[in-house]
Amino acid sequence: MPDRQDDHPLGAVIADAHEHPDDAEGYPTRSSRRAARSHHQRRKRRRGRRSIVMLVALVLVAAGAFGAYSVLRPFVSQFTASDDYAGSGTGRVSVTIPEGASGTSIGHVLEHAGVVKSSKAFVEAAKTNPNSGSIQPGQYTLHKQMAAASALTMLLDPTSRSADKVTVREGLRASEILPLLAKSTGQPLADYQAALKNPEALGIPASAKGKVEGWLFPDTYEFGTEKTAAQQLETMVARTHQVLDDLGVKDADAQRLLTVASIAEVEAGSKADYAKVAQVLDNRLANQLHNGGKLQLDSTVSYAVGKRSLTTTAAERAVDSPYNTYRYAGLPAGPISNPGKAAIDGALHPKAGPWLFFVTVDPVTGETKFAVTAAEHAKYVKEFQSWCQAHPGKC
Repeated sequence: MPDRQDDHPLGAVIADAHEHPDDAEGYPTRSSRRAARSHHQRRKRRRGRRSIVMLVALVLVAAGAFGAYSVLRPFVSQFTASDDYAGSGTGRVSVTIPEGASGTSIGHVLEHAGVVKSSKAFVEAAKTNPNSGSIQPGQYTLHKQMAAASALTMLLDPTSRSADKVTVREGLRASEILPLLAKSTGQPLADYQAALKNPEALGIPASAKGKVEGWLFPDTYEFGTEKTAAQQLETMVARTHQVLDDLGVKDADAQRLLTVASIAEVEAGSKADYAKVAQVLDNRLANQLHNGGKLQLDSTVSYAVGKRSLTTTAAERAVDSPYNTYRYAGLPAGPISNPGKAAIDGALHPKAGPWLFFVTVDPVTGETKFAVTAAEHAKYVKEFQSWCQAHPGKC
């Protein structure tokens, strides 16, 4: 029976195993492979759907975030934006820094003009600069939208000041001041003369009777190009009011005080003599026995006839004018010049003494001699005459 091994049942098993491997050794059949492929495809579809869902979710989240940002952006910017510009700015802008302005006040001026972004930024910049307190009043040419520190640097630079200075010295008359202002500022002289026709608008009190003389305070001004002639005169009058207020002068006494000060300003040889000249005027006005209280001042006669000189002629001393103190007793009708603060203070506080006379014996040095008696005064007058002879054309 050994020759019939092919008929052994094992052969059938082997043959069947080749035909159906899944049954023999665990290998997948065609049907199981198709099932596996179908399962894999379903997993891929599920993963695709999940990806789409996640993508849609991300889009929705992004859209929501953008919408929230759009709504909240103004509020966020409000809290995170700088209160200062960057850089040196552009263009040109003219600003005027007023007298006595504080750092905060200057900041407000610059912010209003669009120079700095905020007054706060300028104040902070000023705190870090030890020179910030030396900013001078006046008109400046700056730039738009400057960093506060840059604006401060320009304000401390004298070349940034766009207005020319005009200095009005003590003792000038209004008739001399107006042409000086016109020449310095470029405003027509006629504009200043027209402004004088409305003295009340300039701040001149009723006691001055419409006269500006004595009320144009001598000082250095920077009016710039924007102030009108009337505004310039108003500024000068305001300075006189300020000085009088600082000295404690009452309104009722202002006109008389300025008249005395204006004489002292012209007659005194030096500031040290203002108070002594004021005392001489008081003594002569009180001494009715001496020429009936007439002051007999050449300076008032010169004012009356419209000239500048140290001496006057007999004809000039005879002119009929309320400013002629040779002809009329008492003080002249008003100030004969525009006095400075020292002369006003001297008139307010005369130096006690018995003097009735004075004469400046040397107009160059300003040496002035005071006398109690007429004889003593005559001696000093000869000294003055000798000086005039030595300096022809000066008297």
